[in-house]
Amino acid sequence: MRRLARDIALMALATGISRLFGLGREVVIADRFGATGAYDAFLIAFFIPQFLRQLLAEGALATAFVPVYTRLHPSSEEADRFASNLFSLLALLYPIVVALGVILAPYYVPFLASGFPPEKLALAITLARIVFPFIALIGFGAMFMGILNSHHRFFSASFAPVWFNVGMIIGAIFVSPRFPARPIYGLALGVLIGGGGQLLSQLPSLRAVGFRFRFSLFPIHPAILELLRRLAPAVLILAVAQVNMLVDNKLASHLGDGSISALQYAMRLFQLPLGVFAVSIATALLPRLSAAEAEGERDRFSRYLSDGIAASAFVLLPAMVGLFIVGPDLVRLLFQHGSFHGADTIRTARALSFYVIGLLPYGLVYVQTRACYAIGRTTFPLFASILAVATNVGLDLALVGPLREGGLALATAVAGAVNAISLFAFLWPRVGPGRRLLRQIGIIGLASGLLGGVLIGLRFLLNGASPAVSVVVLTVGGGAVYLAFTRWAGIWDLLTDIEGAV
Repeated sequence: MRRLARDIALMALATGISRLFGLGREVVIADRFGATGAYDAFLIAFFIPQFLRQLLAEGALATAFVPVYTRLHPSSEEADRFASNLFSLLALLYPIVVALGVILAPYYVPFLASGFPPEKLALAITLARIVFPFIALIGFGAMFMGILNSHHRFFSASFAPVWFNVGMIIGAIFVSPRFPARPIYGLALGVLIGGGGQLLSQLPSLRAVGFRFRFSLFPIHPAILELLRRLAPAVLILAVAQVNMLVDNKLASHLGDGSISALQYAMRLFQLPLGVFAVSIATALLPRLSAAEAEGERDRFSRYLSDGIAASAFVLLPAMVGLFIVGPDLVRLLFQHGSFHGADTIRTARALSFYVIGLLPYGLVYVQTRACYAIGRTTFPLFASILAVATNVGLDLALVGPLREGGLALATAVAGAVNAISLFAFLWPRVGPGRRLLRQIGIIGLASGLLGGVLIGLRFLLNGASPAVSVVVLTVGGGAVYLAFTRWAGIWDLLTDIEGAV
């Protein structure tokens, strides 16, 4: 799997750069807007476009698109005809979706934020109308990413979201001052700047792989029907999963100004290792899993899946431990300045400490869901998601009272674990002999426990140090111990195996 390891590394590099820009975006937003009612309103306004992004863009549609496009052989004219037909249909669909989103904002926004007072609700409605065209920009951008991923141009596709983050930073810093009464309008316009940048940045790479768009509504390509068959369960899976965020936001809207913002800042830190590593691993695996399944090579499929699970654990298990211990200092270092105050740090760090419990489970869900899509078994992830959502909603209602934002975060983490366990049970026959995988997970778990002990000791020794010193020393010191132990224990052979097996 030398090429797989290279592709994962390139994707992780590009995605890491994007996530660093995303982190910079959050730092700028925290400085300009803090954990305030205005930023709460923005997050509610952006919820439906983000929700549709998961259904009609980077989530369900892109995930269903890649196996179909790959089966048609990415360099063939047939694949180009299929993609052109799909893009032409989307060119009709997206304007209708945007128009409905703008017109219906006064109806869906109050449902999403039933705890908002009237003035805050009116602001959220206006912001929703500004940001809704984002779905068209990101929708086409996601299809471009799918084509590039199918051609194994992972770096170009993974780097594109950098421009979205740049656009939002421009909006927060340069556009917001033009609206002194409502600076948050500048951030909303930054969403459109970023979405346009992400779309346009991929055009040179598309030309480089030889893709040629030809507007074509009819006849409908036969592969469109296959795409729709794959898409329907995937849409349901992601729609069900978005219920978690909807319920979280709805309950948090009753907790006062800044509650939704605090959850958002914590979620961004939680998603950082997921976005850099879990998404990179899952995205690099999907075309290979699809190809192995199409060619009937079950042993190769099992090896890919097993290595994807182990590689996810290698990165995310120590990240869980590290973020749990270093999290408060990290929040203080990144966010506590400008409009972001000490009380906001406490709320955000508390939510983060509960979110990180679900870091490895959510990473495994990324990998395992892609495996289900590759074998065409898209209904089981739906059942697993429904079970996870039921768990999340029940725990939300039970925990929001005693733990406030922390209860909502803990419910999300437990729901992720339920989802991951359900998918793993379904895929276990596909993983093959599990002794090798269990041994790898056991050693990684032992190394992560050692990492936790080292971090606790270092934090005790650094009592009173600045957040910057604490974060740097704990990250470098703990990371060095973890890498040294895993190399001594032979886990680095896992990475060598991944290089040599594909």
